[in-house]
Amino acid sequence: MEYRVNGTTMQTVEIALNPGEAVYSQTHQMAWMSTNIEMNTNTGGGVFKAIKRAFTGSSFFITEYSPSSGRGLVAFASIFPGQILAKQLAAGESLICRKDSFLCAEHSVTLDLFFRKQIGAGLFGGEGFILQKVTGPGTVFLDMSGEIVEKDLQAGDMLMVHVGHVGIQDQTVGFDIQMVPGFRNILFGGQGLFLATLTGPGKVILQSMPIANLAEELARYLHPGESGGQGGNMAGGVLGAVVGGLLNNSGGGGGSSIKW
Repeated sequence: MEYRVNGTTMQTVEIALNPGEAVYSQTHQMAWMSTNIEMNTNTGGGVFKAIKRAFTGSSFFITEYSPSSGRGLVAFASIFPGQILAKQLAAGESLICRKDSFLCAEHSVTLDLFFRKQIGAGLFGGEGFILQKVTGPGTVFLDMSGEIVEKDLQAGDMLMVHVGHVGIQDQTVGFDIQMVPGFRNILFGGQGLFLATLTGPGKVILQSMPIANLAEELARYLHPGESGGQGGNMAGGVLGAVVGGLLNNSGGGGGSSIKW
């Protein structure tokens, strides 16, 4: 298997598959593929596994892609502006990801549910009790919002983060929440009541644009009646059309030859 990530803010990943190789994704992520790629939509291991995936923000069904003959090409597109991150996982190696991070992966990679056991972290940790967990061996492609920053935490190192900026963490990294210090900071600081506390050892990948923040900003412009006047209505309508185009996935076809 070979792959290439294309683009800047709205990236795609093209994956070239040899006979016998396969990747899978959620049922709405494929962007284009060559004509020799076969699709197989299924529950990905039974109804119980499908239900668990659905709780993590993934689709109930998955679709597998593999070439029927020769070498095939399939591409997947991100939903939000950001980066597609490829991670090579060893056998048994796991990553804990925010909901909706999973884009696609080799057939050998397992997508599962991860449940936060701490009540405080589950209630106030931004993503709730349920996250996505991917386990190797194989390559997984994860969809991050905005730019990404990687932090290597040594044993005992702690990092306080706005909960929406936590994208991916090693399973060895501890996650908890801590109240924002200072009464005035809580009332007027704009950070909310709690911050996430990440404790090493392990690697953490932070994202610069939490989806919740993006949605909150866009909501101010997507209600034309609140902006007042015909100009505001027109601007809101135009922006709504642009945003709708960005957030909708596109499907497509491709030729049978492989060209990067």
